[in-house]
Amino acid sequence: MGYPADLKYTKDHEWIRVSGDVAEVGITDFAQQQLGDVVFVDLPEVGRQLTAGESFGSIESVKAVSELFAPMSGQVVDVNPALKDHPEAVNSSPHESWMVKIRLSDPGASASLLDSAGYERLVTT
Repeated sequence: MGYPADLKYTKDHEWIRVSGDVAEVGITDFAQQQLGDVVFVDLPEVGRQLTAGESFGSIESVKAVSELFAPMSGQVVDVNPALKDHPEAVNSSPHESWMVKIRLSDPGASASLLDSAGYERLVTT
């Protein structure tokens, strides 16, 4: 699976799709492959302030529990309700299964994240 060019990526294997001052955040295909079958996603409350690099929740698979890290700073404005009942959606469509939406403090900060080519180099070397 390729890494969509409309996303930015972190070295912690989260992706972010910025649209104006709001962004969707999820985990990459590489991350879900490493985790295996996802069975639970613990996400923050709407209204929580996040700082880039801060843990905002966790994802549990049959293999392990991993923390989720905010790619950018901002306030959580929405949490994907579908993941509560169907966390396995992260495995079948990782780049469409957003976890949280964040109103960004500084939308321009996405320039410091990896583009799809940079992320692909990271996970293939």
